[in-house]
Parts: sequence; structure tokens; C-alpha cells
Amino acid sequence: MEIKLLEKKENKVVFVLKGADPVFANTLRRVISVEVPTMAIDEINFYKNSSALYDEIIAHRIGLVPIKTDLKSYDLRSECNCKGEGCAKCQLNFTLNCKGPCTVYSKDLKSQDPKIKVVFDNMPIVKLLKDQQLELEASAKLGNGKEHIKFSPGLVFYRNYPEIEIKKEEKAAKSIKACPRGVFELKNKKIVVNDVTKCDLCEACVEACGADVISIKANENDFIFELESWGQLSPKEILEEALNVIDKKVDEFSKKLKEI
Repeated sequence: MEIKLLEKKENKVVFVLKGADPVFANTLRRVISVEVPTMAIDEINFYKNSSALYDEIIAHRIGLVPIKTDLKSYDLRSECNCKGEGCAKCQLNFTLNCKGPCTVYSKDLKSQDPKIKVVFDNMPIVKLLKDQQLELEASAKLGNGKEHIKFSPGLVFYRNYPEIEIKKEEKAAKSIKACPRGVFELKNKKIVVNDVTKCDLCEACVEACGADVISIKANENDFIFELESWGQLSPKEILEEALNVIDKKVDEFSKKLKEI
């Protein structure tokens, strides 16, 4: 198995996973989506709310605010020594107190831990008019996408690596205009593939030129992954934690197998 990096940004990576199979590729995708833990606000106590929105609506908005996550400093409640009662190792409190006229933003959520803060400062929560007030205390915890989508670390998907063969170059000119992804180009008077990873296997080029001119097939053992983080964790941290989760599952299965 091999990984080839195609693109790397602060919150996004694109890579090719080579020598795998569809089962492992889909397992990695599912683990990233629903089993990599992140921190999110889960409980809110309202002390004052004279805004135009009900407590439930504001709570829903606050719960979806992405929060920077430190997996080394906090534990899942199910794995914490407090047995889920809530302590400094598995719970973090935020406070918010705003008076109108103003717009309450995510940055107004003040964390007790200076290392942990909201990812995006300018997410609007509610608008307060003159003499209106919003005061609350919120507690955040680690969770995963199985529990609620607000704990999901980002967007991840994959597609099979395309294999393109130009059989008759003299008849492949239509592929340049037909391809919506700009996969083909004219170079030195020849039709060539400029970037095979752009291909999404739509076969528009095959329809335009014919199957005897261009053939496209999906490689069943190579996959192009795109992972975009919501900001709680970096893409590298997400991948590392996903592999840790898979390792734990394999170890647990191995132990159970030995008991049989």
C-alpha cells in the first residue's frame, strides 16, 4: 500500500491511495466521517434570553459551531476516569454574555481553556436589539459522528483512479471540448492527457470520439481521496486518528479471536 500526495492546503488534502481495495477505502472513509472524535458544545444553561429566538434555536446554532480540538488533553466521556459524570479531562465550559444592540458572534463564546477556541470567529448566532440580553453557560465534550453530525471532523470522499488510453490520436480531437474537466490538451500536435487525476470517469470523451478511439476504466486498487477539515483538527491529525481507530478495532478483534 502506498500514498501519493497530490494537493496540500491548511484544511484540505488530496492524495492517491495505491494498492488498496474497495473495502479498506470505504472503511477509511467511514471511520473519518463518523469515528474520529472532535469537540462540540453539547449542553447549554440559559440564564437570560430576551432575543427574538427561542432557547432551542440558539442552542442548535451554538452546537454546530466548530471548536478547535486537542485530542491529547481531553478524553471521550466513555473512556474517562470520571465514568461520564463530567470533569476537566472530558468537559470544557464556555460562557457568553452579550447585551444589545449588537450581533452575537461565535467569538463571543469564551473558553476556560485558552488553547481551545472556536474555529471561526464571525459565525452569527443571534441579533440583539436595544435592552435585549443573552447570557448562558455551555459545556463542550468529545464525541464522534455516530452520536451527532456536529462531531464529524470534515468532508471526505474518494473515487477510483482513472486509466485513460488514447487508441487513435488522429480521431481524438473532439475530446478536448467534450471533456468538462479539461483532462485532454493538444501538445506538439498530439492529443495527450494533461492530468489524469482530473478525470471523474464521466466518459463524455468516449461518447464524443467513440470507444474505438478512447477507452476509460477505473482502477479497482487505486483511489483518489479528498479530505477537507471543518477546522477542529488538521487533515493530518484526522488521518492519524482514523488509522489509530482502525488499529484499535483490529487489536480488539484479534483479542476476541484468541478467546474462542
